[in-house]
Order: sequence, then structure tokens, then C-alpha cells
Amino acid sequence: QEQLVESGGGLAPPGGSLRLSCAASGFPFNSYAMSWVRQAPGKGLEWVAGIYTDGSETFYAPSVKGRFTISRDNANKTLYLQMNNLKPEDTALYSCGRVVGSFMDYDLRGLGTQVTVSS
Repeated sequence: QEQLVESGGGLAPPGGSLRLSCAASGFPFNSYAMSWVRQAPGKGLEWVAGIYTDGSETFYAPSVKGRFTISRDNANKTLYLQMNNLKPEDTALYSCGRVVGSFMDYDLRGLGTQVTVSS
């Protein structure tokens, strides 16, 4: 069964850090580019970051560039998102997606992990 399972969310203060993980199973992880996306309450889906199959190139939304880092461990079939200098506007449900075509097109996505940034 093809599956993506996120973890690592929680409550962080403004300026704090969190590291999200996305565990893949049931498919050849190293054959797919991957993305992180988020959805804040009452808002649409927002693409956050993307990474090539081998991790050689990464891409970020302007709102997170310089603060977030996407990475992957193909041996352990895991995708990561290191989030630093968090802001209240980063509060959202974060999920990972298996990319087909552009970084904003997915054929498989996890249920997500909640990130809340508040003092």
C-alpha cells in the first residue's frame, strides 16, 4: 500500500524551530520528486518547498525561503522539512506530496501534521 505519513508538528513560539518528517512506504521513493505543502484555516493549499529525486536541487516559496530547508534520505525513504525562525503565519496543516509533473501536482499526499506558532 502506497502511503505517506507525516510527523513532527506541534506548538512552537515565534522565532522557534520544528523539524517535520514524512515517511514513505509502498513505492520507490527515490524515483519521485517530493513537495511539502500547507493549508492554513480557511485558506487554500499553499506549496512550500520541493526537492528533486536525488536531492540535488531544492525550491522554495518566497514566504519561507531562507527559513525552511527541505531534504530527503532515500535510504530510509524519508522526507524532511526543517523550519527555523517560525512566524505566526506559518501556522497550518503541513503535508507531503508525491510529485507528478510540476512541484504543485501530486498523486499521493499524506494526512498532514499540525504546526501552530504562538506565544
